Amino acid sequence: MRKILVIGCMLLFGATLQAQEGLNVGINLGLPVGDASDFSSFSLGLDANYLWNVAESLDVGVATGFTNAFGKTIDFGEIEVDADDVQFIPIAAAGRYHVTDKFRAGADIGYAIGINDGNDGGFYYRPIVAYSLSDITELNFSYTGISLDGFTWSTISLGVMFSLL
Repeated sequence: MRKILVIGCMLLFGATLQAQEGLNVGINLGLPVGDASDFSSFSLGLDANYLWNVAESLDVGVATGFTNAFGKTIDFGEIEVDADDVQFIPIAAAGRYHVTDKFRAGADIGYAIGINDGNDGGFYYRPIVAYSLSDITELNFSYTGISLDGFTWSTISLGVMFSLL
């Protein structure tokens, strides 16, 4: 029994060390486009992903984060209405292809959980193009689409990601 416990601990410790290889975190600033631009002025988001290298130029993994789109004042002539902030937590599969040493292209695909009242969330997709500034820093440009009931919540974003491990 003791041997099984020791082997189990070694496997768990080894898996933990392996899981630290591809952790990335970052921030992004986005501009709502399409339907979303009617209700919000800009968005601010936190990103996190964990990617495993599965082939020479291909990384796959999981992604999550938090996005807050700040509501704006909508003018209806004599009446002004303040739109609420819109918030999402995406849970997604992630893939990145290394086009060159400096450029990567990929996408996150999954579900965005709606956080604010009346927001049920929806199908989430985010194509991304990234440029490596250094071994631990990359600049990325992305489009985010979230299919909601009757419309799509969309933003274009500029962000920076940092490799932690």
